[in-house]
Amino acid sequence: MSSRVANAYLPDQVSLPGETLQEVLDDRQMSQAELAERTGRPKKTINEIVKGKAAITAETALQLERVLGIPASFWNNLERNYQEYVARRQEEALLEESTDWLEQVPVKTLEKYGWIERQSRQVDKVREVLSFFGVASPSEWAQVFQVPQASFRHSLAFQSEPGALAAWLRKGELEAQGIRCAPFDKGRFQSALAKARALTVEEPEVFVPKLTSLCAAGGVAVVFVRELPKCRVHGATRWTSPNKALIQLSLRYKTNDHLWFSFFHEAGHILLHGKRLIFIEAGRASTGPEEEEANRFASDLLIPPRALEELRHLAQARWPSEVRVRSFAKQIGIAPGIVVGRLQHEEWLPPTHLNGLKVRFDWVN
Repeated sequence: MSSRVANAYLPDQVSLPGETLQEVLDDRQMSQAELAERTGRPKKTINEIVKGKAAITAETALQLERVLGIPASFWNNLERNYQEYVARRQEEALLEESTDWLEQVPVKTLEKYGWIERQSRQVDKVREVLSFFGVASPSEWAQVFQVPQASFRHSLAFQSEPGALAAWLRKGELEAQGIRCAPFDKGRFQSALAKARALTVEEPEVFVPKLTSLCAAGGVAVVFVRELPKCRVHGATRWTSPNKALIQLSLRYKTNDHLWFSFFHEAGHILLHGKRLIFIEAGRASTGPEEEEANRFASDLLIPPRALEELRHLAQARWPSEVRVRSFAKQIGIAPGIVVGRLQHEEWLPPTHLNGLKVRFDWVN
C-alpha cells in the first residue's frame, strides 16, 4: 500500500487568487471600485479578495466570468488550489510535531515487508503510516487502534506491543477488503468448515485459495498475514460489518497442527460468540469461557470425540508409531501432523516424538 496523494508534489509557494485578479484588472485598466460596481460586490469585499483576506466564492466566480470574460471554473480552481495549499502547509506543521509518534509503530518492519513506502523525511513517514492505518492523525490512531485493545482477549503471558499488534490487525483489514464475501450465513459457513477439514492434507498452494473461496461464500474473509516482531499473536477474529466476519492467521507456530487448530478455533468464535467481541489469540494459555468453547469446537471438529477415544486406546495399548498415526489420520480424513499435535497436547505422546509428520510452513517473499 502507498499514499500516492499524500506524497504528491507540494509546491513551495502558490500565488494568492487575489494577485491573479489584480493582474487581470491592471491589464484591463480597471479599478477595484469599477469591478465592485460591475459585479455588485462591495468595494471592501473586492479589496479583501485581492489581499487574500477573503475567498473567491462560487457566486463571485460566476460574476467575474460575466464581467471579465474569464470562466468561473478558472477562478474556482484557483481558489481551490490555494486553499488546498494552505491546508497542506498547516498539516505539514502539525505532522512535524507528531514525528515522536512513529516510535510507537514498527515503521522499519512495515517498510521491510512492503506495507508502506520508504520515506527519507520524518514528516513523510508520518503521512505514510497514517495513510496505512487509514486515520487522519495520531490522535485518531489512538482512538481507533489503542482504545479497543483493552477488550482484546489474549493471554497476559504473551503481551504484544500495541503498535505492532495494531499494524498486524490493520493489514488484515486491508487484505479482507479485497475479498468479496456473500452476506454471512451460518449454515453456509458451517458447510464450508466441513469441506475445509478435508483441506488439511493439501499444500498451501491448494488449500489457501480453496479455503478463502469456501469461507467467502459463507460471509467470512480468511486472510494470512505474517507476524510482526513483538506482535506475538497467531490468530484473530472480529466482525468488519454486521454481514462480514474476518479470520486472520499469522503462522506464528509455523506447523500445520497449529495452523488448522487456530483456524477452526477462530471459526468457533464466529459461530458461538457475539459480533461485538474481538478475539486475539496469543497461545494456548488464553483463558475464559469463550476461549474454552472455541478450543472444544476446534478439537471436536478436527478429531471427533468417538475418534479421539479410539486414539486414546491406541496410545494406551501401544506406543504410537508413524505408521499407526498415518493410518489413523487417513481413516478420519485429516493430516497426520494434526493427530501428532493432539497426541502431544493430551500428553499421550512426548513433545519430541513424531514431529516429522508435522508439515512446516513459512512465508515466501
